[in-house]
Amino acid sequence: MFLFIMNFINTFIDVLKNKYATFSGRARRAEYWQYIAVYCVIYIILSIIDVLLAKLLGFAILSNLFALAALVPTLAVTVRRMHDVSKPGWFLIIPIYNIILALTPGVIGDNKYGKDPKAIA
Repeated sequence: MFLFIMNFINTFIDVLKNKYATFSGRARRAEYWQYIAVYCVIYIILSIIDVLLAKLLGFAILSNLFALAALVPTLAVTVRRMHDVSKPGWFLIIPIYNIILALTPGVIGDNKYGKDPKAIA
């Protein structure tokens, strides 16, 4: 279980550290959803802390600062996920359809956005 959680955290850190603003290439479903899962857990924890801070200090900005700091890598990993299903990054702004695309298996083999990430891994 510990290794499972550490894999998620390592994926999150890898996206932040090595692919912060990389909008080219492709992202596997695993990379995308592991990043999103860790992002959501951190955001929920910070939101709970924000509620406590709001009661004590009258203001709460931790979750908003985190969301702002993670905006670029979140957009980048989402664009790369769209690329994996052979769609341009702009598809991330289409409600519902972008979630369907994020759940869809990537194109097998190379496409116009890059090499197959499964073949690399």
